[in-house]
Amino acid sequence: MRLPRPRRRLLATLLVLPTFAILAGCGPTPTHWSAPVSSPSASPSPVASASPSPTGSPNPFDGKTPKFDPAPPPVPISLAGGPTAPLLDHIPTTQKVAFLTIDDGWIKKPEAIALLKASGVPVSLFLLSPAAKENPAYFKELVANGAVIEAHTINHLSMPTLGYDRQKQEICGGADELTKLFGTRPTLFRPPFGDYNQNTLRAAHDCGMKAVLYWKQTVDKGKVRYQGEWGKMQPGDIVLMHFRDAYADDFTAALNAMKANGLTPALLENYIP
Repeated sequence: MRLPRPRRRLLATLLVLPTFAILAGCGPTPTHWSAPVSSPSASPSPVASASPSPTGSPNPFDGKTPKFDPAPPPVPISLAGGPTAPLLDHIPTTQKVAFLTIDDGWIKKPEAIALLKASGVPVSLFLLSPAAKENPAYFKELVANGAVIEAHTINHLSMPTLGYDRQKQEICGGADELTKLFGTRPTLFRPPFGDYNQNTLRAAHDCGMKAVLYWKQTVDKGKVRYQGEWGKMQPGDIVLMHFRDAYADDFTAALNAMKANGLTPALLENYIP
């Protein structure tokens, strides 16, 4: 995937985002990362999925992920009305929770299923519909273990390069296909690369999306990139990672960062009315 230049964005919805956002391969460049970060490669080609471990086999990740107390009862937020979907990079809450979100879906490591079972945490999956269609059973098993499926377009194009009608086709069409595959329609949308404009927010609204999702932290190759003070994650932060070869390292790093900051993974959808 290409790495777009950071730029200022005006948010006329619920929140005002920071001037710059951070990336783990599908968004703008990090602003507070001291180590050099190599440019991500182009979107990976679909790969064959390995089969999960047979039922009854020991889970290799048992005891290797941090343990959390149960998340508090969620207190849903209020969303601004209007003709555009609100843009959220975090959930405005004082509850000590954070939200793990995972994008794309081409690389389907069996570790994802084992890690979700071992950790017991909820996650939100923002899937490209062709990647999901390639192996629906893989994602259905993730759903059975605490995942919720949301929308991420069909072709992973930069939304601002498209007109309103084409953006709507990408968002609605991807959501329609995911509905056919999994029986539940997505209600949240994440734009590829984090790129959006007012047409994106309007098209998302017109496709029935409650909100357009951004992020506060990203994880890539087992490293967490922080926005703001290094190592600090705040209540309500949305964390972004991807279905990649380093999935296990990224997943574990995200949970360790939450644990270090006294936060509990919670289900994003429970906070959005």
